[in-house]
Amino acid sequence: MKQTMWLENQTFGTDFILLGLFSQSKYPTLFCSLIFIIFIVALTGNGTLVLLIQSNPHLHTPMYFFISQLSLMDMMYISVTVPKMLLDQVIGIHHISAPSCGIQMFLHLTLVGAEFFLLAAMSYDRYMAICHPLRYPILMNRRVCILLAIVCWLFGSIDGFTITPITMNFPFCKSREIQHFFCEVIALLKLSCSDTSLYETVMYMCCVLMILIPVIVILTSYSLILHTVSRMNSATGHRKAFVTCSSHITVVILFYGAGVYNYMLPASYHTSEKDMMLSVFYTILTPVINPVIYSVRNKDVTAALKKMLWSKWILANFQK
Repeated sequence: MKQTMWLENQTFGTDFILLGLFSQSKYPTLFCSLIFIIFIVALTGNGTLVLLIQSNPHLHTPMYFFISQLSLMDMMYISVTVPKMLLDQVIGIHHISAPSCGIQMFLHLTLVGAEFFLLAAMSYDRYMAICHPLRYPILMNRRVCILLAIVCWLFGSIDGFTITPITMNFPFCKSREIQHFFCEVIALLKLSCSDTSLYETVMYMCCVLMILIPVIVILTSYSLILHTVSRMNSATGHRKAFVTCSSHITVVILFYGAGVYNYMLPASYHTSEKDMMLSVFYTILTPVINPVIYSVRNKDVTAALKKMLWSKWILANFQK
């Protein structure tokens, strides 16, 4: 307690203050507990999905490889912001140093950008599977999948390496209180005492490009898929194509919808409260929703999960 009071009384100089989600909540302890449960569920769900895909040979296909990459990104994504936010609430210290703020911003931007491109790669994979089924094993071999994943991470890191240093080099002579629960670019720029309008315009154009390229790939892939499916005479083929693509389309709508609002709409549409609530959705809730979408209606995943649980049950009873 004495140490906490001593830290709270110190002058943190260039540190920022993250006001977070709980500052205006009537029940911060309850809200904090709920966020902690969501965090654990997200890590457990995505971790289980990655483990299933890696351990089950039947899931060693391009589609599940990309799903495992998405789950890995979601685990990292929620871990960048939530543990710091929960720890701040428990300890009662909401400061974050400038270097830590920059690292958090870089990781967040990298993961957002990587997930944009990964969702585009997943749509391309579905196009190859449905439109070119005979050549699919050759065109989408493991080497190609790994290369696509590397490209997604590379493009995401370019976003982080470009935006982070410029943002952090602006002079911040206004209040050090960030109206957010992590070091988000827009929230941080509001604290700058210099004119950031030109930079915001350039950043807006870069973000549009980062979103537009994957969107074009996704729309093109699904246009070709619809064209191919419409020529099928089999109702079973229609159903299989729909089941294969519906999960991905749902994730795309959720993630890109939030991305368009956050990075493409003019500043007049933004308020601190709206931005924070939207960030809660795509930073905290989406990593929980994604594994549910990809597992509940997926017979292969549910079968692999049942097999794993059954094997553990047999092993546990055999040891007794």
